[in-house]
Amino acid sequence: MQPHLPTLKEICLHGTKSFPCAFYQTRPAGKGTLVKHHWHDEVEILYFFGGDFRLEINMEQFFVRSEALFFINPGELHSIFTENAKSSGEDAIVFSPGILNFDSYDTAQTQLIQPIQNGRLLFPRFLLPKDEAFAPVRDAFLETMRSFGLPLDEASAVKNGIVTDDLTSQLFIKSSLLRILAILSGSRLFTPTEKNYDKRVEEIKTVLTYIRENYKDKIYIQDLARQVNMNAQYFCRFFKRSIGRSPMEYINEYRLKQSLRLLKETDLPVTEVCLECGYNNLGNFLRSFKKYAGTTPLRYRRQSQYEKVNIS
Repeated sequence: MQPHLPTLKEICLHGTKSFPCAFYQTRPAGKGTLVKHHWHDEVEILYFFGGDFRLEINMEQFFVRSEALFFINPGELHSIFTENAKSSGEDAIVFSPGILNFDSYDTAQTQLIQPIQNGRLLFPRFLLPKDEAFAPVRDAFLETMRSFGLPLDEASAVKNGIVTDDLTSQLFIKSSLLRILAILSGSRLFTPTEKNYDKRVEEIKTVLTYIRENYKDKIYIQDLARQVNMNAQYFCRFFKRSIGRSPMEYINEYRLKQSLRLLKETDLPVTEVCLECGYNNLGNFLRSFKKYAGTTPLRYRRQSQYEKVNIS
């Protein structure tokens, strides 16, 4: 497999340094992007308990219409889109396989856990209710959810993830994850990694890395096309086919998401937020922001501060 570009990784610590495992709940606010394109070194298990979603993994699309489990292997580029405004949500466990290591280097360590860590074994792409392994894996997933201290009927979204430093909880989480591995292994659902890799995925990662490193500056289509040695016209078709949006639509959306973050996390004046996010014209920024967020930057900041005070 080709080495991954480190700057494209999701800039987020899943869990803690001593226990890299976290639980997430995502609930859609409407139709559109639920989870933007990203990748990470950890394994992710997704549980959809209904709804109408489109999941993209390494540029392959999967449509989720009912209950399902999906597995994201380390390094896989993925995103989730809500196809229906009334869709329910998804729950996810993101963990480093290293938390399951055995110092004794027994068979489980050498033939399963270590190959998963090294990328030599891949999880199955998905499990559906008709699959024999679905019910026991789902039950173990829900047990892991309980171990994080979250009730199964919790309806609110958990955007920043739930972590735990409680010894008993961590032991139950590890045992549930090992149970999932045991079920998948017993059902012979792990597959060896293919030697070849999808060049298109690496090219998209290269382009997204460039955007995330340079979104504050003026970005031309030619700049992006040059990163992957394509002509501009072919690159635009390639990017839209891969991501579902034109390059400029993706760049503008990424800039606006950064502006939301700056308005929420800093005291920078709106004019500076505008410049920090690659907009050289305040009027264009204000129009784009209102269209994207449904409100003005100042109102968004005040609402964010109000929510922060009330939550705390």
